Amino acid sequence: MKIEIWSDVACPWCYIGKRRFETALNAFPHKDSVQVQWRSYQLDPTLPEHYDGSELDYLVERKGMDRSQLMGMLGHVKEAAEGEGLHYKFDGVVVANSFKAHELLHLAAANGKGDAVKEALLSGHFEHGVDIGNREALVRIGTDAGLPAVEITEALDTDKYADDVRHDFAEARALGVSGVPFFVIDRKYGISGAQPADVFSQALEQAWQEANPLTMVAAAPSDGSDAQVCGPDGCAI
Repeated sequence: MKIEIWSDVACPWCYIGKRRFETALNAFPHKDSVQVQWRSYQLDPTLPEHYDGSELDYLVERKGMDRSQLMGMLGHVKEAAEGEGLHYKFDGVVVANSFKAHELLHLAAANGKGDAVKEALLSGHFEHGVDIGNREALVRIGTDAGLPAVEITEALDTDKYADDVRHDFAEARALGVSGVPFFVIDRKYGISGAQPADVFSQALEQAWQEANPLTMVAAAPSDGSDAQVCGPDGCAI
């Protein structure tokens, strides 16, 4: 079973959704048969490489939202994050364009390090004030996950994975994705948002059952007797 997750490194609900999905996946009996693929999405592709201001300033200036209302919204998100064991520090968030971070994610995925780098980018951005638009920071995150520094530098300098990132954007549009996180199971089921873990659990179970239907096999008992069963009205005698 394949699960594709469209997500942006600069999306606070994406990290919360990642944790809730992981809770469901870790409890799923067939988790070893599940392939997870992180897909790229940008909430604001027009952002400059670096924005001179806080997360609150950015949302007020570029989204036109009320500052006091935003403070309440960010407080709600922070509380939701705490419920998943995440410790957001919005005052320390460095607002930056996430495109290069997505290029790093594609390099990581090609080397089997996608989830580790995704986790490090999200944690760095929301919990530790890491500048996800900074090349040195991206190299450090990649090397900490086990990627060779020379490969990271090459990928970022040559835009080796830029087309792959844009392809993810295009696929999101084709699927009608208008917000993230967005989870797609076997290209049959879509789950929008950081849903509770039990919603993900139900979706995983339903998708698995439909992909692996139970086949009934009728076999004659070796002793030649009838195969007896019990039902709601009792057992056959």
